[in-house]
Amino acid sequence: MSRLSLKGFHPIVWTLLGGTVFARGASFMAMPFLALYLSHTEGIHPVIIGIIVGIGPLSGTVGGFIGGHLSDRFGRKVIMLSSVFTWAFVFIGFSFAKDPLAFFLLNALNGICRSFFEPTSQALMADLTEPEKRLRVFALRYTAINIGAAVGPLLGAYFGVVSSTVTFLITGSFYLIYGVILASLLRKYKVKLSHQVKKVSTIKDAFNIIRLDSSLRFFIIGGILVNIGYSQIDSSLPQHLGRMIENGPVLFSLLLSINAITVVVLQIPLSHLVEKWRVLHVMMLGSFFFVLGFLFMGFAGFWISFIISMVLLTIGEIFLFPSTSVFIDQIAKEELRGTYFGAAQFRSIGNSVGPVMGGWILNQWNGHWLFWMMAFIVTVSIYFFLAGSRRQLESVVGLNNS
Repeated sequence: MSRLSLKGFHPIVWTLLGGTVFARGASFMAMPFLALYLSHTEGIHPVIIGIIVGIGPLSGTVGGFIGGHLSDRFGRKVIMLSSVFTWAFVFIGFSFAKDPLAFFLLNALNGICRSFFEPTSQALMADLTEPEKRLRVFALRYTAINIGAAVGPLLGAYFGVVSSTVTFLITGSFYLIYGVILASLLRKYKVKLSHQVKKVSTIKDAFNIIRLDSSLRFFIIGGILVNIGYSQIDSSLPQHLGRMIENGPVLFSLLLSINAITVVVLQIPLSHLVEKWRVLHVMMLGSFFFVLGFLFMGFAGFWISFIISMVLLTIGEIFLFPSTSVFIDQIAKEELRGTYFGAAQFRSIGNSVGPVMGGWILNQWNGHWLFWMMAFIVTVSIYFFLAGSRRQLESVVGLNNS
């Protein structure tokens, strides 16, 4: 495949990175306020709101594997463009929806579109980037996501004052523009898969290959455990702060801002620092900082101690999350790269299980025990990452000896 270079990266890679900032910013402008919109504007019952909000991640968990496989079978271009344009009309649909069923179906489609687009775009980034530069490009992608996450909610709060539906219309418009730009560049550079995508003809065949790959299984289990811990930041941490800290909500907002700013400031220099390391060592370093952060948070009782804890967790996030994308790229068979990135979406099971588990622990004991237990769970994840890497090395040695 042609790797046309613009300061080291293909122009389409730069487009995906820039599009990530604007599209994710637009998405974060609308989706965090969905529950508020459903409650205050539409008067929908809280339980129904929970079901509507929860269907997005649930549909995305399964959809990622399907979308990744389809991108291997039919090509990145078809899946990316169909998902991004559908995504645009989903957000526009939110602005016109009135009944719970419509919101439910739209958010299910939102999760599916995200799960189709994300692994496919990651696979395309890997397709168009030299192996030694992939950690850098995935680090840039993660920075782009966090810039969008930092700016989007502020814009959402501003536009929400003007109109409850305008944020959905703006988000849909951003995705339409993103899709048009992406389509024109894909046409200009005539991006195609360099390998034979028809080696695996059905999703059943793809699933069987994934099922037999122990490296991927261990990685997914480790990722689920990490996400169980990481999900506490959005679910249990604000409850814990509200119980034990005066002005807890203010501190929580400050911690989220510190998280976003730390990622934007430190992502590139820290990624450059470990660019030559083995990806497993980077993942282990990230997990180590997660463990430190959760241990420190378990002992925290003052603003400064919570701030230090958040900085430690954010450094762990900087090392771990981009390197997991590189690990997936390394273990993936070339003709199944999209399928592997899609299968990796099963890690988000941890994002569903984590808040429930954290809420139960918080209710039974307290936040101190919760974060200490999360430190233990993330420690266990290191074993699974080690096991997955060991299986990968064994398979490589086996291939070289055969």
